[in-house]
Amino acid sequence: MVWDQVITAIDALARETMLFAAAGLLIGGIDDVLVDLCFLGWYLHGGGGRTPRLFHAAPPPGDNPIIVFIAAWDEVAVIGAMLTAALARFDHANYRIYVGLYPNDPATIAAARAVASIDVRVRLVVGDTPGPTTKAGCLNTIWRALCDDERRQRFRARAIVLHDAEDVVHPRELALFDALIDRHAVVQLPVLPLIRAGSLVSGHYADEFAYAHGVQQVVRHRLGAAMPLAGTGCALRRDIVARLAEDRGGDPFDATSLTEDYEMGLRIGELGQSSLFVRLRDPEDGSLIAIRAYFPETLVAAMRQKARWMTGIALAGWDRTGWARPHALGDHWMRMRDRRALLSVLVLAVAYAAIVLWGVSVALHEVSGRRGADDPRLATWLAMATTMLLIWRLAMRIACTRRMYGRAESWRSIPRFFIGNVVALAAAPLAMIRYLRLLRGHAVAWDKTSHAFPDVATLPA
Repeated sequence: MVWDQVITAIDALARETMLFAAAGLLIGGIDDVLVDLCFLGWYLHGGGGRTPRLFHAAPPPGDNPIIVFIAAWDEVAVIGAMLTAALARFDHANYRIYVGLYPNDPATIAAARAVASIDVRVRLVVGDTPGPTTKAGCLNTIWRALCDDERRQRFRARAIVLHDAEDVVHPRELALFDALIDRHAVVQLPVLPLIRAGSLVSGHYADEFAYAHGVQQVVRHRLGAAMPLAGTGCALRRDIVARLAEDRGGDPFDATSLTEDYEMGLRIGELGQSSLFVRLRDPEDGSLIAIRAYFPETLVAAMRQKARWMTGIALAGWDRTGWARPHALGDHWMRMRDRRALLSVLVLAVAYAAIVLWGVSVALHEVSGRRGADDPRLATWLAMATTMLLIWRLAMRIACTRRMYGRAESWRSIPRFFIGNVVALAAAPLAMIRYLRLLRGHAVAWDKTSHAFPDVATLPA
């Protein structure tokens, strides 16, 4: 009698969790398919056509330099190599690099100074506040230094380009920004994570960015939705940064935000300014003009980074940015997708639990000899639908990864899909803990990851 009650309870629990998970996966899957169909419809009707002749139409660099901002805290391992590579790779006649540093980080200061001492285009900005603060706080320090330099040296920046200390820049990116920045307040380039050999965690970033910057951002731009910035590889017109600074009382970047880049992109959209996500190949060598960098390769590091993104976008960012204008349906849709991360993790966790419960149920029925209940027709149809959507999702993932990284990596994207699920499941509880800490008044701090810089000689131009 007791065993019958246990089996009945497990059957009921397995059935209910399976229905909940299947319904959630169905809704999320349909959402993804709609984005994919929008992209494929645009692509097949000429969106993937010929490359614009932007470089040929661009005027030669003028007297106003492009200013590159790099915020650096505890980046001694990469900052020297990054600056050296950027100076060697940038194909542009008029730019300067401003590096934000902290007074209690002498190792990073020394590494950056070694490069600045041999190239006057590198300007070191050492703030007064010991680190770490936040990345936005460091960027504000750089902004104030730039404004002071403009007054003293009588020049005016043409655009502000944001980069991270671990980035491998593309030689033609500044020329591309120069060609587009007069027509758009913001120009964002794709990010291409570098894959560490043998690291499934590192590789799953490549798959996710191949889709996000190969499909989702393209659709977002075509819908006219506000475009969140990636925090790197983006150029902001100088007058837009000044307006944001004026609106915020002097500092353009919100130092209380975990994801200042995401929020800044939405704010620029609210101001009615034009943003452009551009995927363009170098007319000389055919390489995609994009930013390359290593992302975390361990589960713990990836979990911490994903938790910060979840907290900053799906939780605290929702509180801070709200929704779009009432009739901006495309913008509402994209913001909803941004904020579904934690709900998706909940559905995913229930789905895995349902699989385990189903296995336990089958085993108990086999051992007891008790006949299992017939599956309801609704559950059967939901299972079939979610299976088809999973196949579609994997197919799109394979296609996007192959487009950017080749055939071998495209097949590796299948096991990396499940690694990404594990990272998300591990990150969600940490994101909730961090969010609750913020609600209780804890200060935002720069939770950065350790970085490495690649051998640029082995990379595309």
